[in-house]
Amino acid sequence: MPLHYIYLIVAVAAETIGTTALQASNQFTRVAPTMLVVAAYGVAFYFLGIALKYIPVGIAYALWSGLGIVLIALIGFTVFGQRLDLPAVVGLAMIIGGIVVIQLFSNTATH
Repeated sequence: MPLHYIYLIVAVAAETIGTTALQASNQFTRVAPTMLVVAAYGVAFYFLGIALKYIPVGIAYALWSGLGIVLIALIGFTVFGQRLDLPAVVGLAMIIGGIVVIQLFSNTATH
């Protein structure tokens, strides 16, 4: 796997941690989760910035946001007990499908 995709994966992981901590911060009233939000988003944007040296911004952002949406929905379901109805599951599957199409068929995505 090319190093720039590792940077993007780190960015997605950090953004997912930051968003999970955002939920846990209880509207920034809990100090530890709030500090984790700031740190995780800092790491996420740093590594996204590095990935943008190699991946076009539209592709990088599509992958970053799409994977983040799916991961946060899964964490919301498993950790916070947030329900997903059928349209939400179908929409998430479509996001995953879009990511697969970009990776398999797009000449814009760097491999």
